[in-house]
Amino acid sequence: MQEHDMSWVRTEMALAQPAPRSEAGLGSWVRKNLFATPIDSVLTVLGLLFATWALSQILGWAIFNAQWTGTDRTACLTVDQGGALPSGWSGACWAFVNAKFAQFMFGRYPVDERWRVILTGIIFVALLAPLLIPRAPYKRLNAILFFAVFPFIAFWLLIGGFLGLSYVETPLWGGLLVTLVLSYVGIVVSLPLGVLLALGRRSKMPAVKMLSVIFIETVRGVPLVTILFMASFMLPLFVPPGMTFDKFLRALIGVALFASAYMAEVVRGGLQAIPKGQYEGADSLGLGYWQKMGLIIMPQALKLVIPGIVNTFIGMFKDTTLVLIISMFDLLGIVKQNLADANWATPQTARTGLVFAAIVFWVFCFGMSRYSMFMERRLDTGHTR
Repeated sequence: MQEHDMSWVRTEMALAQPAPRSEAGLGSWVRKNLFATPIDSVLTVLGLLFATWALSQILGWAIFNAQWTGTDRTACLTVDQGGALPSGWSGACWAFVNAKFAQFMFGRYPVDERWRVILTGIIFVALLAPLLIPRAPYKRLNAILFFAVFPFIAFWLLIGGFLGLSYVETPLWGGLLVTLVLSYVGIVVSLPLGVLLALGRRSKMPAVKMLSVIFIETVRGVPLVTILFMASFMLPLFVPPGMTFDKFLRALIGVALFASAYMAEVVRGGLQAIPKGQYEGADSLGLGYWQKMGLIIMPQALKLVIPGIVNTFIGMFKDTTLVLIISMFDLLGIVKQNLADANWATPQTARTGLVFAAIVFWVFCFGMSRYSMFMERRLDTGHTR
């Protein structure tokens, strides 16, 4: 048999070659996603034309024709001078937002004591930021300070009444302060309580399972407005004479319990998605129930349901606007209350105030959504950093 020369065989991997210019870069993406077919091209052009028109209208109303300063309604009665807005429209009345900004943030909280709210916010951000940064050190200490110590510091600063601080009753609270306090308490309470309810619903003990099911289905079967109404107006009828509960405290409890029922179902979905082999493997290691749940099952279940958990948080953040039903004014409520001010009664006042509230809510909700996506990518076991 004739022998063949094998000297041509490659002895090392070929170096990676860059992608062709026609397949990489912005131009390739635009061509594939926006102009791949004639129909795509037509739709892209029409979409760009509509976006350009809409953006010009929005910028004309919100910036170019807006009134930024003023002391009363006369500042916002100017008409469109640039011709960029439809007939009968004028620019946004940001002067109204500027004049009422302090109320939108603090409500009727005493002016001389508002430094306490600001200090509470600074402490909140200083403790929250390291928790959100994966590589920040001292996570356990930071978590203890944020979830166990900070609530007492915030209570002392915001309400006062001891250790040298004057007492500020909760009916004076309002605006973004109420929204953030309700959201913080709801999130801190609803997640652990939801986990316990989810475990209780899957418990083999009939009494625990029945109580968990009754609570979850009862709370999920009624709207939050009903729970807030019951907590504010019906609960006092069932307590002994002379005993009272702060209305804001009742709202906090109602929001937290309502969110925990929905959180329980989200967590239960994660628990059901864990393969049976994980439970059997934990049992084979001789782990107890709480060790199995805390070390093996629950970390995997919570990772699977991060979108559902954050969705519940976002819904709860927006549902805080319903406290208006019990005469408490969150951000949206305080904005709507100030729209009745005759000194600022213009066609653009209501539109501008509601847009401002919408922007604030969007910023917080979008931030939570983006961070949840970041955590999904980071915790994805198949993701390579």
